[in-house]
Amino acid sequence: MDLLAEFKKKRIILFDLDGTLTDPGVGITNSVMYALKKYGITVTERSTLYPFIGPPLIQSFEKFYGFDHESAGDAVTAYREYFSEKGIFENELYEGIDALLSHLKEQGKILCLATSKPEVYAGRILEHFNLTKYFDIQAGSLLNGERTNKAEVIEWVMKQLRDKHGLENPEKEALMVGDREHDMAGAVKNHIPGVGVLYGYGSREELEMAGAKGLAATVPELYKILTGNIFGR
Repeated sequence: MDLLAEFKKKRIILFDLDGTLTDPGVGITNSVMYALKKYGITVTERSTLYPFIGPPLIQSFEKFYGFDHESAGDAVTAYREYFSEKGIFENELYEGIDALLSHLKEQGKILCLATSKPEVYAGRILEHFNLTKYFDIQAGSLLNGERTNKAEVIEWVMKQLRDKHGLENPEKEALMVGDREHDMAGAVKNHIPGVGVLYGYGSREELEMAGAKGLAATVPELYKILTGNIFGR
């Protein structure tokens, strides 16, 4: 089967946010540094915190700093103290993303946001970059800790497509785009193909091991995978 031929037929495209649409590196790492300082931990090399970009935060505090579940939850609360006021806007839109989304909408694609970031923050970020107009559905985690797993977020998007958009089998028409293993694994669990972007924070090996069916090194390459067309034409 020609996967590229199949991809361009997909009418529903789910996008991750961090590392896929925007580069949140400064804001997220500053927020993690702020939280860690409350535990007497000082981080001087920002790049060591890049693994926090993408996965659910509570899991990252547990995995990378050995926090127990309760302490990790408290660390996430501290993280949000900084992020909600400053870190959320220490963020940049990847070059070409606005045009990519605009072109996809012009071609009749249904665009959905599927992020592990809390919906309330994701919505503010889309508004900040004037991207809200492109998305039919915005889905993320909840501040109470529910729906943090990417597979759960994708499942929720599928439910919204069925219940509110009248699509009987949206999985058959959908494709997930993201930069980390969690995006690809979530897609696999929901029986939809995943396309990994290499300009984000995940490696080629990570994405392939998690089940990526396609890889794009740049936004123009991603556009070609999604549409079969050359970017800008």
